[in-house]
Amino acid sequence: MNAPQSSRSPTERSRVAEILRDETVGGALLLAAAAVALVWANSPWSAAYFTIGQFELGPTALHLNLSISSWAEEGLMAIFFFVAGLELAQEVTSGELHGRRRAAVPVAAAIGGMLVPAAVYAAVNLASVGGDLRGWAIPAPTDIAFALAVLAVIGSHLPAQLRAFLLALAVVDDFLAIVIIATFFSEALSYGALVGGIAGVGIFAVAVRRAYRPWWLLVLIAVATWILFHSSGIHATVAGAALGLVVPTRGEQHGRSLSARYEHLLRPVSAGLAAPVFAFVAAGVAVGGLAGLGTALSDPVALGVVLGLLLGKPIGVFGATVLFARYGPGRLDSGLGRVDLLGIAVIAGIGFTVSLLIVDLAYGSGTVFGSHATLGVLVGSSLSAAVGAVILSMRNRTYRMLASTVPDEDDFTEPGETEETEPGVDESTELDEIEETDRGEDEVTDPGEGESTQRGEDSDT
Repeated sequence: MNAPQSSRSPTERSRVAEILRDETVGGALLLAAAAVALVWANSPWSAAYFTIGQFELGPTALHLNLSISSWAEEGLMAIFFFVAGLELAQEVTSGELHGRRRAAVPVAAAIGGMLVPAAVYAAVNLASVGGDLRGWAIPAPTDIAFALAVLAVIGSHLPAQLRAFLLALAVVDDFLAIVIIATFFSEALSYGALVGGIAGVGIFAVAVRRAYRPWWLLVLIAVATWILFHSSGIHATVAGAALGLVVPTRGEQHGRSLSARYEHLLRPVSAGLAAPVFAFVAAGVAVGGLAGLGTALSDPVALGVVLGLLLGKPIGVFGATVLFARYGPGRLDSGLGRVDLLGIAVIAGIGFTVSLLIVDLAYGSGTVFGSHATLGVLVGSSLSAAVGAVILSMRNRTYRMLASTVPDEDDFTEPGETEETEPGVDESTELDEIEETDRGEDEVTDPGEGESTQRGEDSDT
C-alpha cells in the first residue's frame, strides 16, 4: 500500500524529518511552545488561548468528544510514550540496560531520582500550612528531550558515555512515570475495557511479528487499543508505552530492528508535534505579574516542585549512582567522573513534559494548585537546566583543552583509506519499504540507512 502523499517533495520531507530528529531542535521546540503559551496566557488575548484548550471535538458515541487539551494529553502524549517504549525495549536488548550489572546503575539512578524529589515535595508540604500532597509525583520525572537537548548544545567534547547514561536514566524514568500514572492517577476501572485493551496489546504484539504487516493494520490495532485503555479508566498514555515495548528489537534487514526503524520513523512526530503541542496547551498559566509570581512560588505546592526538581533530583540521581556503583552489584563506566555525573544529575531535574502531564492529572487544568504547580515545573526545570549547563560547560571546556593536546586520529589515516558516507533516504517511501521487506523482497533499501539515530546502529544483537 502506498504511503500517503503530500504537497512537499520527498527531499523536503526527508530534510524536515531529519531536522526534527536533532535533539537540540526538539528541545528548542519545547521551549518555544511553552514560552508562547506563557506569554499568550498573560496577554490581553488570554481568553482566546484558554478557549482553544477547552474546545471539544471527537465522536460522542465513543465518548471521545474531548477538549483540545485532553487530546494533547492523552492522544499526542501516547505517541510520545510509544517512542519511549521503543527506546526502553532497545536499551534492554542491546543498549545501556543490557545485562544486569550494566543496567543496575541507571535503574538505581532513576529510582533514586524519583524517590528523593517526591520525598522533598512531601516534606515541604507536610511542614507547611496549606500544603497538598496530591502532587507528590510532579517533580519525579525527567524530560528526556529537553535534557538531551541541553547536553547536545553544551557537550561537544564531553564523553559519549554521559549521553548514553542520561538516555538510559531518562528511558527508565519514563517507564517509572508510566507506572506511577497507571497506579496512582487512574479513574474508576472498567475491567471489561481494560481486558480488551490488554488483549489489544497482545494482538499488536502478534501482528507486528508477522512476515506481512501492513502499516494501516498496525495503526488500526493501536488506535483500537488506545480507545479501550481510555475507556477503561487507565490513562491512555499507558497504551502507547505498552505497544512500544512489544515491537521486536532484533535485527531483520541490514542488521536493523523493526523497533529502531519505527523509532526512526516516529521520532519527528514525537519531537516535532506531540511534545511541543502538549507543552503549548499545558504551560499557559496566568501569572499576574511579579507579585503574582511571588505569591504562586510561595505556595508549598510550587515550592515543593521547585525544590524537588532543583535539589531532590540531583541528590537522588547522584547519590544512588555513586552508592550503587561502589557498594552494589552495578558497574559504572570508568571514563565518567564524579563532576560529570553531578552535571547529568542536575539536568535530570528538567521535568517539564511529563511533570506537566502529572500536574494536570493531580490537580486538573485551571485550578489554583494546578497553576502554581505548573509555574513550579517551569521555574524548577529552567533552574535545573541553567545550573546543569554551567557545570557541564566547565567540564566541556576541560575536555576540550585535553583534546587539543592529543593528536587527531584522522591525521593517521592509512594510505588508501577513505571515509564512506551514505546518501540520505526518501522519508516518503519508508512505510512501503518496511512492507516490501516483510513480503520477502530480495533487495530493499533500509529506510534508516545512512541516517543517524538517537542510539546508533547497535540496536540489534
